[in-house]
Amino acid sequence: YDISQHRPYEAYALKDDTGFILENIAREYPSFGQSDFREPAYQTEAENGSIISDLKYQDHQIYSGKKELAGLPSTYVEKESEAETLEIILYDEVTDLEVVLSYTIFQDYPIITRSANFKNQGQQKLNLKRALSMSVDFENKDFELLQLSGAWGRERDIIRRPLEQGITRIDSKRGGSSHQQNPFVALVEPETDEYRGEAYGFSFVYSANFIAQAERNHYGKTRLTMGINSFTFNWLLESGESFQTPEVVMNYSDQGLNKMSQNFHQLYRSRLVRGKHRDKQRPVLINNWEGTYFDFDTDKILEMAAAAAEVDLELFVLDDGWFGKRNDDTSSLGDWYVNEEKLPGGLEYLAQEINKLGMDFGLWFEPEMISPDSDLYREHPEWAIQVPER
Repeated sequence: YDISQHRPYEAYALKDDTGFILENIAREYPSFGQSDFREPAYQTEAENGSIISDLKYQDHQIYSGKKELAGLPSTYVEKESEAETLEIILYDEVTDLEVVLSYTIFQDYPIITRSANFKNQGQQKLNLKRALSMSVDFENKDFELLQLSGAWGRERDIIRRPLEQGITRIDSKRGGSSHQQNPFVALVEPETDEYRGEAYGFSFVYSANFIAQAERNHYGKTRLTMGINSFTFNWLLESGESFQTPEVVMNYSDQGLNKMSQNFHQLYRSRLVRGKHRDKQRPVLINNWEGTYFDFDTDKILEMAAAAAEVDLELFVLDDGWFGKRNDDTSSLGDWYVNEEKLPGGLEYLAQEINKLGMDFGLWFEPEMISPDSDLYREHPEWAIQVPER
């Protein structure tokens, strides 16, 4: 019985080539359908309702350095010689969608960053339903997924579990990456430990909803995808408009988890962190929160600061409770003006007195939050993210 002479028990993409089965092939930025039924890296919806697309190679370019991602945090270079970038241009002739895949490899680190840019080159509208930053297909291998999960106060527990046929996933739908799930996963061999074995690490440089998942199909092939969570995601691309995904940092180690960690740390400390404090030692600080909670005044703060100065602490941070009528955690977020009853003379006087003790002064605030019991909310309830009548 010659199986090659018969139609396979799989969907195949080309009418005259029954062996061309996309589900068996490693794909760089996969779409759904056309014989590949694994999770895709992207999905669009045309005006006629079609969700099938077929990106094909059009062009590429290689250049020294790394471009910034407009409006997004990302790794960077200070000299063009530090990295090389490959951009692959893909095009869908039916929907006139252009996708540019960006890969940057750093000279001094075993690291590649990836992102994707979508542009509607046609006249019709396109809805972007899914836009992940990267996808990698691995050949048959017994991987374990390593994740850093937990909760408030016990973030980033190390969890390892073997991949089985199907999807193994972590994600966040909380509007932030969250204490519960860190936007990081690694594929490791079962024998990989801190100093031996292979590890492939993936870190998403983004602080909102995300998804990271490994899908193992019936042939034992593994697809690792990561990016913005497609749950409730929809981005309308009008003619000529574009959408840029955040970047994923991909990291390889053949010397165990410790080397993978070092690769991430060295890159992030020097080429993700920015500003004047990047290369400086952080000050030794004291924060008044556990010492006072909301119950403090100027005298109590200065007494605490004086004790801190005696042991050569360098920075005093004033925490929650200095603003509005903030005497507990039920009010005043958004009323960022000084509570003069607690702090007569205001923050300026307090900062000057702490500076006299030889310490810098720092201030806590929470700009992304607003309390319903606040002057700001009463004046501008429309500024709060909320669902009407819910």
